[in-house]
Amino acid sequence: MNLSSLSSKMVNRSMGYDIHEYVLLGLKEMEHLKYLYSMIALVLYVIIMFLCTLIVYVVWAEASLHEPMYIFICNLMFNDVIGSSAFLPKLAIDLLSGWSTISFSGCLIQSLCIQSFAGVEALTFTLMAFDRYLAVGFPLRYHSLMTNRRALQCLAVIWLVVLKISTVSAILVVRLTICGYSINSVYCETMSLTQLSCVSTVVNDAFGTFWSLLLLGGSLTTATYCYIRTFLICQKISMEASQKAIHTLVTHIITFYTFMVSVLFVTFRYRLNGGSLSTVTHVIIAINGFSVSITLNPLIYGIRTKALKNKMIQNFKKICQKQKLGK
Repeated sequence: MNLSSLSSKMVNRSMGYDIHEYVLLGLKEMEHLKYLYSMIALVLYVIIMFLCTLIVYVVWAEASLHEPMYIFICNLMFNDVIGSSAFLPKLAIDLLSGWSTISFSGCLIQSLCIQSFAGVEALTFTLMAFDRYLAVGFPLRYHSLMTNRRALQCLAVIWLVVLKISTVSAILVVRLTICGYSINSVYCETMSLTQLSCVSTVVNDAFGTFWSLLLLGGSLTTATYCYIRTFLICQKISMEASQKAIHTLVTHIITFYTFMVSVLFVTFRYRLNGGSLSTVTHVIIAINGFSVSITLNPLIYGIRTKALKNKMIQNFKKICQKQKLGK
């Protein structure tokens, strides 16, 4: 069943309501400074796309970076490209054009992309925490415990699981009767659509809460355990090795907990009496929760990961030199 047929099915079941489009109230709240906000969105998008693409290219091109940690970083960058592309271009275009509506199909696609982005991000961070624990705790066995092939297999499982969960969430939304049309945000989520239903949403709420707690709670618990264990091990190894390990660990911790704090606010704002929040509050939580992580990831990993930073600078200089020679 494609998205168009899903949209038609939803409209036909809406108890006499002919709702083809939804209004993103958050966009109306941003109209007074729409040119400033659209410019910020475009600049952020260009920076994110450039840095993420450069990092992925450098890791792919440099044989010395063909290691599990850099493969995981590549996956984060690829995921950030998907997440930012699902939100920032549309935000900028809508603000500049004065549009504040979105079709059901468009809303469903955006919901799938954003929910998948959050799930893949959380599980990838967790996998990276476990990888650092293995590298520091079992240095002699690390290359047999975490090979490049195993890293790719783990990432494939993450994508498969997250896409299945996101698809089930979308199907559960489609079966609802939607009677409202105003979404209290600047982008669509399955929960924002569920809030517009005029029939029971017990199944949707239970499924969403269960998987949110399992995925986010499991990621937070597992990653925190791995970080604590790794720090304890660092106290027992040589000073030089300890400093190197802690430097890498701090990079992961900054990005992981920044993301987790942001996504927890976004995920549970509807479930924790979110109906009482103002539209402005929803906009602030939605934008900050989404943009902080996708902006920090390429910046933090590009700057704090020494080997990656050096290779990025080298490749960037080569690209500039080729352009000069071409002229």
